[in-house]
Amino acid sequence: MNEETLVLPSNNKTPDIARGSVFFVGTATVILRYAGFTILTDPNFLHQGDHVHLGYGLRSVRKTNPAIAIEELPPLDLVVLSHMHEDHFDRIAEQKLDKALPIVTTPHAVAKLKQKGFSAAHPLNTWETLNVVKDDVQLRITSMPGRHGPGILSAALPPVMGSILEFQPTAGKTVFRLYITGDTLVYDQIKHPAALPPRLI
Repeated sequence: MNEETLVLPSNNKTPDIARGSVFFVGTATVILRYAGFTILTDPNFLHQGDHVHLGYGLRSVRKTNPAIAIEELPPLDLVVLSHMHEDHFDRIAEQKLDKALPIVTTPHAVAKLKQKGFSAAHPLNTWETLNVVKDDVQLRITSMPGRHGPGILSAALPPVMGSILEFQPTAGKTVFRLYITGDTLVYDQIKHPAALPPRLI
């Protein structure tokens, strides 16, 4: 299977692989900093009491405020988006994120993002990998199986993916691996590692 490679602009700094940070913004939104990368997951910056529209007449209400406003985000390298639903990519993100910011997500979400003017969305089917290179570090992002809802309900919900992030300062040598579950249920394909590519076992 061919793997796409995305090369990001250099920041001319030596990547720090000894330390990193995870900053919880709220719900599924996290800022991950490691090895020279700054990554945002599932951007949701609605405020407490705001309504989230989920389709088919369904909606929910945000219970808490985000830890920071979207205007306070650090410079980002990319977004990892588990799926296209307003509680994971909201109208504030749609309006205020840079339309040229790389977003790694499902093919379904890529189609929706392009309609909204985002020009650098990268689709991944399950088990496909995107290689992201910045300075001397390669980040491998692999789409993992996801199931959005139980039984027949899953057919009415947008497809979802989890993600494995592998940071490789030396080609082929992973020094840090992170699994982002996405908005998925726990089911057999996730429980059994036999389905994993060999490098992930």
